[in-house]
Amino acid sequence: MANSFTVANRFLSLARERGDTLTPMQLLKLVYIAHGWMLGLYGRPLINEEIQAWQYGPVIPRLYNAIRKYRSMPVDAPIPDRTAASLADDEDSIIRQVYEIYGGLTGPALSRITHADGTPWALTYEPGAFGVVIPNDIIEDHYVRLANSSAEKSEKVA
Repeated sequence: MANSFTVANRFLSLARERGDTLTPMQLLKLVYIAHGWMLGLYGRPLINEEIQAWQYGPVIPRLYNAIRKYRSMPVDAPIPDRTAASLADDEDSIIRQVYEIYGGLTGPALSRITHADGTPWALTYEPGAFGVVIPNDIIEDHYVRLANSSAEKSEKVA
C-alpha cells in the first residue's frame, strides 16, 4: 500500500510519457478511482489515507493540500514525497489501466463519474458537513459492482 503522493506521482509520470498534463482535479479523481478499482478487484486499498466527501466530490485531503496551489493549471512537477514506497506490480497495473481508461478525461468529466447517483460520494456526502469520511467498504462495494457489471456485459457479448 502506498500513499497518495506516490500514486499521484505515478500518474504524473504516465502523463509526461505521453506528452499529457494533469490538473489537480484530474489527479485527485484519478488517484481516487485507482484506489476504488484496487479495492474492487483485489480487496485491498491502494492508498493508506482516508478519502472524504467534500462538496465537489471525493477528496484525499493530504494530496489536495499539496497540489491546490496549481488551481486549474497543470501540476508541472512531482509532489515531494519523503515516504515514497515502491508500488507492487498489481498496484502499478491498476494505475496504468486507470490512466488508459480515464486519463484522457477532463476534470469535470471525471467529477461527473465520481458524483453520479449511487457512488460512494453520493451515499456519504452531507451538505454543509466537512470531513465526512467515505469508508473503504462502501468504495469497495461500488467497484465490485462495477467489475461484476463489466464482466456480465463481456459475457453477453461473447
